[in-house]
Amino acid sequence: MNSILIFFISFFTLLFQNTLDLRNQYEYASKSKNNTEKFYELIQKVNGDSPVIIAYKGAAILLKSRFVTNKEERKEQFMLGVKTVEQAVAKDANSVEIRLIRLSIQEHTPKFLKYKSNIEEDKKIILLGFNKQNSGLKEYIQRYVFQSKVFTDFEKSKLN
Repeated sequence: MNSILIFFISFFTLLFQNTLDLRNQYEYASKSKNNTEKFYELIQKVNGDSPVIIAYKGAAILLKSRFVTNKEERKEQFMLGVKTVEQAVAKDANSVEIRLIRLSIQEHTPKFLKYKSNIEEDKKIILLGFNKQNSGLKEYIQRYVFQSKVFTDFEKSKLN
């Protein structure tokens, strides 16, 4: 009995730590090619199929696609990243963290790629679910929202 309890505690501690690492790396991944590579390498080492992990994997693929020089390969990588993020949303449509990941991607995707259709929907879920999140995730959300251009000042004030 004790060994089973220890296993579950260890598993969830590792999963929680992986999620924190992913959040931290994701925040900086878009700032440079080197940061994108580090984030992509980190996510490749993470085992698990939780919807949040899947969303970060999709985000890593999308970020990495920006640096692919071959247009056809870049498009394939982009589409794979979108598909992966959308799978995560389908698995847990009410996850505020997954919605934040998708919103952050859609906000910064060029218009011609036509991947911006869920911003308002994601904003709504983020704003409605914000107060139910743990303090670490709240801080993460606030850091993103306060610098985002898709949130109004009024919406930002709801997160204080």
